[in-house]
Amino acid sequence: MNPDDQVRGAEGALRRALGWAAAGLGGAALFAGLAVAPPDAVQGQAARLMYVHVPAAWTAYLAFAVTVLSGIAFLRGRDPRWDRRAQAAAELGVGLTALTLALGSLWGRVSWGVWWAWDPRVVSTALLLLVYAGYLAARRACADPRTAARRSAFAGIGGFALVPLVHFSVVWWRSLHQPATLLAPDPHPPIDPVMLAALSLAVAAFTAAAAWLFLRRVAILERSARPSRRVPVLTGAGR
Repeated sequence: MNPDDQVRGAEGALRRALGWAAAGLGGAALFAGLAVAPPDAVQGQAARLMYVHVPAAWTAYLAFAVTVLSGIAFLRGRDPRWDRRAQAAAELGVGLTALTLALGSLWGRVSWGVWWAWDPRVVSTALLLLVYAGYLAARRACADPRTAARRSAFAGIGGFALVPLVHFSVVWWRSLHQPATLLAPDPHPPIDPVMLAALSLAVAAFTAAAAWLFLRRVAILERSARPSRRVPVLTGAGR
């Protein structure tokens, strides 16, 4: 077996392990979030949206961080494999940010009475989604793959400046949105310990599932980048 086949075999094994981990953690998180954790004292059952909304936002941050690191690695070595990793991570981050906004809108409708509010957290999250959606669109707009990869690397790195703006917006400005539950500046976040345990399980499940999706997407991009091994069909003038 050649080294490339060995690497692909190891990556396949890692994807399978992550898939099983995501399934197990997801089942545990679903049970904990719906059956074990109590309803919120103020928001009632609607607060259970937290077990998807918060993990989606967390994994979106993580995906965009991978986009940045992969972009830096590409700029240093010009290895197109890093560019494909940056693309896969950005696609994942955009999907998760869209999910975060959709669930936040639903939660806001229940808690605030409106689907949309000009709240710093909501607006900055929407801006983050637009920036990285534009990043993906710009990749397709450039005909030269090397130029597209270079420009995308700079855009992905620059766009990450919005992530701390999104996360700390509830601290820096007056906001309807509740304070951060994860990565909160307060070392003692205002959350019931059982709810925190269920949320931690959900974050772990989302992280494992996101890693599985990321590796699958990278594998697809790698296969599409490899030259075709098809043998051309030769036809004569006559038989």
